[in-house]
Amino acid sequence: QWKIIEQEIADLFRTEEETVFCSILPTATQYARNAMFSGLMPLEIQEQYPQLWVDEDEKGGKNVFEEELCQSQMKRLGIKGSFHYEKINNQRAGKKLLERTADLLHFDLNVLVYNFVDMLSHARTEMEMIRELAFDEASYRSLIHSWFQHSYLFELLKQLTQHDIRLVITTDHGAVRVTNPVKVIGDRQTSVNLRYKQGKNLNYNPKEVFEVLKPDQVFLPSPHVSTSYIFAMNNDFMVYPNNYNYFVNHYRNTFQHGGISMEEMLVPVSILSPTR
Repeated sequence: QWKIIEQEIADLFRTEEETVFCSILPTATQYARNAMFSGLMPLEIQEQYPQLWVDEDEKGGKNVFEEELCQSQMKRLGIKGSFHYEKINNQRAGKKLLERTADLLHFDLNVLVYNFVDMLSHARTEMEMIRELAFDEASYRSLIHSWFQHSYLFELLKQLTQHDIRLVITTDHGAVRVTNPVKVIGDRQTSVNLRYKQGKNLNYNPKEVFEVLKPDQVFLPSPHVSTSYIFAMNNDFMVYPNNYNYFVNHYRNTFQHGGISMEEMLVPVSILSPTR
C-alpha cells in the first residue's frame, strides 16, 4: 500500500530514509496506535496514565486520547515546541484541513491521522459492494490507489511541497486476507475481533492459536485476574460454533487485523522532503 502511494508522490518528495518496524500485539488500532503515540506498551499506558486508557469491556472510543498520549511522550523525552494533532475521518474533514494548510506551518510538529485505509478494511467486511471491488490483495491496493489520487490528502501534500518541511509517513498495523476458520468458544465479555481474543473463559485448540496466559509478561492489560489473550496466525480467523457456517462464509476472504502475520506486523516508515 505504501509503495503505491510512494509512486504517486515521487515527483513531489524524495525519500531520505525508509525502514520497516514491528507492530505490537494485538495488531489492532486500540493497542498498536495508542502504543505508537505514547511510546509505551499498553500495560505501561494503563499503569502510568490510567485516565488515558480504555479497556476492551469499557464503553466509549478506544483511541480518543491519542493527542494526550503523544504530548505525554514528547514531555517524557524532553521534546519542546508547538504541537498540533488532527484526525481525518471523512472527505469533509480532509477538505477543511486543506483549506487550513497555512495554519499547519505555524507548528513545529503536526500529527495527522488519516483513518481511510483502516475504515476501508472494516467496510470491506460489512459492505458487499466494497467486497466486490476489493476481492483480493491487488484489487484492494488498487482501491486505495484510486482513493489517494482523488483525495484531499494528495492535494495537501502538493501544497506542502512549497515549504521547507520534513514529512514522516507510517501506520500502526497492516491487514491480512483471512481464509481459514478456527473454532473458539468464549463468554459474553470476550472481545469481538476475529484475529485475537481477550477473555477469561476462552476455549480453543492451543495448537491452532498463539496463546498468552500471563498478559503482564507481554505488557498487555488484564481487566480480570484470569484474563488471557489468544492470537490467530497466518490466514486464520476465529469463529464461534454458533452459526458457524454463516460466519465462515461472511468473513472468509475479508481483510482483518489484530493477529500475527508479516502483513499485519511489518510496518513501513518513511522520512521524506520536498524535491523542489
